[in-house]
Amino acid sequence: MAQQVFPTKSNLMAQKKSLALAKQGFELMDRKRNILVREMMQLIDRAAAIQDQIAQAYARAYAALQTANITLGEVGMFARCVPVEEGLSVSMRSVMGVELPTITLEEHEPAVYYGFLDTNSSLDDAFMEFNEVKRLTVELAEVESSVYRLAEAIKKTQKRANALNNIMIPQFGTTIKFISEVLDEKEREDFSRLKVIKAQKEKAAE
Repeated sequence: MAQQVFPTKSNLMAQKKSLALAKQGFELMDRKRNILVREMMQLIDRAAAIQDQIAQAYARAYAALQTANITLGEVGMFARCVPVEEGLSVSMRSVMGVELPTITLEEHEPAVYYGFLDTNSSLDDAFMEFNEVKRLTVELAEVESSVYRLAEAIKKTQKRANALNNIMIPQFGTTIKFISEVLDEKEREDFSRLKVIKAQKEKAAE
């Protein structure tokens, strides 16, 4: 790169400015990466906690469902009474320019969609626990999607930071060194030439 830039003072100033901007860009990329990594690690911890809660809720729900099946027989007809969930909405929030989803499950009073005459409390327990599983699954989907997006953003940010730190900044440094050395050599030659001219003039004046 150094050989492609004509060694002038204006080019030297331009290269120094570019180097300063590249260093500033690297610092910003590095800061962004650190913030995104911190955000992602917090979400990973949150995802692990939610997964534990889901596992426990599933265990309680299936235990209650097993009891309901034993005491009531096949309960599939009661499950078919429960409507499909249509209360999901998705919005986005920005973290350092990375769009992360916020998934909201519409909140409403718990409703039972089957009659009480032919059911018992174990079916009610299973229904409520599976409702909790649904809520936790929505929360987990939001967190895992955010982790994926953050991981992709971190990868891109790291790549850009590496390009600045390992390619652009050294290239600018090499070019600045090249131009500075050429200009210094030219200045020494001009100084020597002036000394010779001065000496010649003094000799001619004698």
